[in-house]
Amino acid sequence: MERKMVLTALLFGVIAIVLGAFGAHALKKVLSTEQLIAFETGVKYQMYHTLFLLFVGTTTLVTEKAKRTILYLVVLGVLFFSGSIYLLATNDLTSIDFRAIGFITPIGGLFLIGAWLFTFIAVINNKR
Repeated sequence: MERKMVLTALLFGVIAIVLGAFGAHALKKVLSTEQLIAFETGVKYQMYHTLFLLFVGTTTLVTEKAKRTILYLVVLGVLFFSGSIYLLATNDLTSIDFRAIGFITPIGGLFLIGAWLFTFIAVINNKR
């Protein structure tokens, strides 16, 4: 599980760096300040959770079973939260109206909050 978690974190990190650079250079010219700030929020939260996965993946304070649940919560959270923010922030650049998926942003946030709370509980319950 550690390998899968660390690899997922590394992939999320690469994607966050690429999207951050894309936002800072290419999107800066075509998005409003508000849209750019929203896009950057998606990148920041993706990177925060990249680091979180690296920590959880390499710690012995959390069981393998708990790591699996945390990984699923973070992956879903990043996809729903950051992914929907990316689409919503760039909505004006496509012919597809992504505003209909706006409801999944807070669901993604709940997954991310759940991952942190689950980790907290898993560390407390680990009696090693």
